[in-house]
Amino acid sequence: MKKAALAFSVLTIAVVFLVSILFNIKIVKAETADYSIEHVNHAIEVLYNGYVLVNDTVTINVTGQAPSDFLIGFPYEYGSYVLRCIAYNESYTFPVSLNVPLEENRVGFYGVKISFPCGTPQVFTVIFVLSNDLVIHNATSYYSLNFPAFPSLTKPAAICNASIVLPQGALYSGGTVSAFNYSEVNLPAFTYNASEVIFSLATDQILVVDVEEMKREIRLNEFGEIEGADTYRIKNKAPLKVGSIEVMLPPNASNPRAQDQFGRKTAEPTRTDEKTNRYKITLPSEATESTQLTVKYQLPRDFITQDGANKFSFNISLFKYVNYYIKQASVSFVLPEGAKVVLLRNFENNISDAYGITRNVFQEVVSINREGVISLDAFDVAIIYEYNPLWLSFRPTLWMWALAVIGCVAAVVWKRPGAPARVAVPTVALRLRPEYIRAFVDAYEEKRRIVLELESLETRVRKGKIPRRRYKVQRKTLETRLSTLSRSLAESREKMSAAGGKYADLMRQLEITETEIDEVEGNIKSIEARHTRGELSLEAYRKLLTDYQHRKERAETAIKGILLRLREEIR
Repeated sequence: MKKAALAFSVLTIAVVFLVSILFNIKIVKAETADYSIEHVNHAIEVLYNGYVLVNDTVTINVTGQAPSDFLIGFPYEYGSYVLRCIAYNESYTFPVSLNVPLEENRVGFYGVKISFPCGTPQVFTVIFVLSNDLVIHNATSYYSLNFPAFPSLTKPAAICNASIVLPQGALYSGGTVSAFNYSEVNLPAFTYNASEVIFSLATDQILVVDVEEMKREIRLNEFGEIEGADTYRIKNKAPLKVGSIEVMLPPNASNPRAQDQFGRKTAEPTRTDEKTNRYKITLPSEATESTQLTVKYQLPRDFITQDGANKFSFNISLFKYVNYYIKQASVSFVLPEGAKVVLLRNFENNISDAYGITRNVFQEVVSINREGVISLDAFDVAIIYEYNPLWLSFRPTLWMWALAVIGCVAAVVWKRPGAPARVAVPTVALRLRPEYIRAFVDAYEEKRRIVLELESLETRVRKGKIPRRRYKVQRKTLETRLSTLSRSLAESREKMSAAGGKYADLMRQLEITETEIDEVEGNIKSIEARHTRGELSLEAYRKLLTDYQHRKERAETAIKGILLRLREEIR
């Protein structure tokens, strides 16, 4: 009896084991995704400010179970340059996961996973936005571009056509690829290819600069007139000075005029492309590092349509034809006094969490904020608002009441006896000789130039652009010159502080601003160390870095203003 029971138990276990194996095999076979990659278009485009777009359009053929996701990437050395990744087709924008392994236990690749929640498409596009640190402006008209020549895929691709998209007039000068257009048949899986191409181009067609911030303010007045103002904060990352820059104005914008952060007007902007409404702005002084530029213009009344007696609609396209990367963009629409927002169209679909309405006493402002803007982020918006024409008389009536009150007060005060006037004692400062002030300003600007050269030298040696021995010699020379200038400036600063008056005030402002820059640079080094140790996430690191860079640029702008005021004393 016991033997029969034991045999039955063994037989039962064996049957369960076999059934589970067959069931698992069936599940694995059912869930295994089987597809092939028929074609890949791999385009490398360099934007106007040097940022790199890697555009991969993939065509797949599903022969079995449709895949629920897709992996694509490139050598891991490019991972630190990735700013954004977008995946889409004609109907959907797909979720992406950054910095994932292309395959378990396989290293050396930066991967991105594209999920297909609504079904697997046959054709889709993946776009990577890479930093402009991959573009080096070597000489007057020569550039070098470091880029992944082919995508890294988990399956072979039957055909891969690749191209390097540059502004018109670019000439191939050499590199690890044979030309601007090349291809590969039967591209292997897990292709690892880091390449370089050198090309020549007019220096004003690609500027290696960061558009740190772009603020656009569009004002609508009670007469239907529309005025716009775009303010750019630009940081130059190339060794050459920036003498001019091109910006995109809204469609049909007219009468543009530009000025720098000190209010100095530039030459009249010239339109370089009618279709995109691109204008070239000549800077009042060549920018070696950061600068700020404001462009004002008018928009036609066609942007506003009227529906009924008191209902209006303002329609505009945002970020259309933008051919540069903007780190931080904000757009404000200032409505006429007394206007009230009724409806915002296309805001929810495009920027559901990046817009808001500010309501003041008499006025409403609609604002939009975006990070990392490129031309793919272009969209149309419409602001529907109500406005009663009776508000036209609001300001004149208010002024009449104010003048009446002032007149009554003046009449009362006029009848009262006047108090004895105080004698103003002016503060007198010693007058410094113009050549002394000029020497101080020239020495200070020389010091700032040397600091920039040291930073550029550090960047070049870190990227392996110059030998270590040459780096040490150049660094020693620059540090010696900087030490000499610092001692001379310290003596000059004491004399100018002793002169009193506005000179002492300017030296005090200069000291405060320099302390601010030192503090910010210390904070930047601290967050870089924390990020390297893994104590700070990439998102938090980028946010803090942006904040500190903004503080540093404001301080540097303040120093420029101080030096400009001192130069005015020489005239």
